[in-house]
Amino acid sequence: MYKLRSSVGITLALNMPSLKEDELTPAGQNTNALRVTREARGRVAGDGVELAFGFWPGSGKPVVALHGLTASYVNFIGVAECLAGRLPLFAPDLRGRGDSDKPEGPYGMAQHARDVAVAMRAMGLGPSIVVGHSMGAFIAAALAAQNPELVAGLVLIDGGYALAVPLGIDLNQGLNAAVAERIAQLRRTYPSRDDYRRFWRTQPHFVEWNRWVEAFLDYEVGGESPVQPKASEAAVRADLGEAFQRDAIVERLRSIRVPTILLRAERGFTQDQPPLFPDVLVEQIRACVPQVEDHKFRGTTHYTIVLGESAATKVADLICELATRLRASKPA
Repeated sequence: MYKLRSSVGITLALNMPSLKEDELTPAGQNTNALRVTREARGRVAGDGVELAFGFWPGSGKPVVALHGLTASYVNFIGVAECLAGRLPLFAPDLRGRGDSDKPEGPYGMAQHARDVAVAMRAMGLGPSIVVGHSMGAFIAAALAAQNPELVAGLVLIDGGYALAVPLGIDLNQGLNAAVAERIAQLRRTYPSRDDYRRFWRTQPHFVEWNRWVEAFLDYEVGGESPVQPKASEAAVRADLGEAFQRDAIVERLRSIRVPTILLRAERGFTQDQPPLFPDVLVEQIRACVPQVEDHKFRGTTHYTIVLGESAATKVADLICELATRLRASKPA
């Protein structure tokens, strides 16, 4: 079973009447304009751990959304609000992140997928559209491979395939440098959440600053004064290495049989960096998943593709279009 905290926002989420499909316009919008102002928060069983989660209400079957390496469920606040009740969205904090349990191990994409499968069953969720951003896309693919009965469709956002490594670059050296930089960030403390936000506002990662970015950063740290990122160092170390295990990644992708959408940012972690998923990788992904649909989001980075206002709107619309296609493809 899962537990919800008692609050005004959560009471709204639980008592709000569900919308029927015949109450929706052809575009999927309710004419009475449901407006979700706050998600329900709670905890649900994973595979031997408890996972914190956020749940935004809506009509029909929930979308399951999986975040990236050091992020949290709040990574999807923009997409969830842009869904505007057209679909519910369930987003857990992965083990080792956010307010979820942080065991010493195990970690890895297969383990995260097991957690998600247990959580989905505890929430009573059947075949769902599973959305993954960054590392979450690798986990979404692992879930589709391990528990295909739980996945009706996939949306992979700037993740899910082995990153290109330029010739002459030592993979282990690059991996160690990436780990060292991220671990240093996780160990750093800040006097307050305001200071943490101010730090990131000076960085080039969030070129589009908005209330969703602030909510994401506020939840990313724990404590009162000082504050520190919640993500577990052991979890990050264990999971980051799997981003380059190409054979396992390809095997999972080749097992996918459901409709799959790939969403790519035009730029990398910052505007001055090349994309993580350049055009050349698309054909490699398509060789594994022939049915994949590719969408490049102009003017976005790895972060703003989910937290930017225009991009989050497009992501939400594409999810709703996929849900419509899946309903139409069901036998009468």
